[in-house]
Amino acid sequence: MHNAVDAIILCGGAGLRLKSVTGDAPKSLASIGERPFLEILLRQLRRFGFQKVILAVGYQKELIRSYFGEEWSDLTLRYATEEKPLGTGGALRNALELIASDSALIMNGDSYTDADLLSFSIDHQNANADLSVLLVPADGRTDCGMVSVNSDGIIRGFKEKQSVLEDNYVNAGVYMANKRILNEIQPGVHVSLEAQLFAKWIGEGKRLRAYHHVGRCIDIGTPERYLFAQTALAHAESS
Repeated sequence: MHNAVDAIILCGGAGLRLKSVTGDAPKSLASIGERPFLEILLRQLRRFGFQKVILAVGYQKELIRSYFGEEWSDLTLRYATEEKPLGTGGALRNALELIASDSALIMNGDSYTDADLLSFSIDHQNANADLSVLLVPADGRTDCGMVSVNSDGIIRGFKEKQSVLEDNYVNAGVYMANKRILNEIQPGVHVSLEAQLFAKWIGEGKRLRAYHHVGRCIDIGTPERYLFAQTALAHAESS
């Protein structure tokens, strides 16, 4: 059974490595063709039937709010504002009171993965897991941590390198999380979801589940990747 869930996009970063090409604009407003990157993510969510999106904003937050407003293309937008940088985990805890559903889809605001987000949401809701992580093939990338998964699809850890005998999958930065696990994050504290909370939750016996998607994760975190995205995402979510 599928219940409608809220979505959260983490778009509070300044994008320091992109300033040479984007200036002072927040990273999520970096242009892909004539569209801000964030628009591509919102169109993807709309295409898969999501109705409410919470934007976790920080740096240049008013630029994002003034561009998209409270309603955008049939989506209801809400804003969780950071007064100081809180990291990915802290930003999620800061957005908690805006989440009305029992679980939420979480996306990084600087990467796009062509996965079926509705199927991902349904899969998580049908599974006995606290958090699901969308994984994609590494495709030769060496700057992403590999994910160790057991035969039952449960994540056992994150590591820098993996045996060539194993399937190499990396974290695509798209998650489904139950609201109760987000409530365990200490409010108002800077904490990283990926670098700190995942290891903590695994150590506590929480069920972090892998969802494999055979596709690409395209991010705009560096000038080189931003340039590549201009072509790779030129027509993404254009209809």
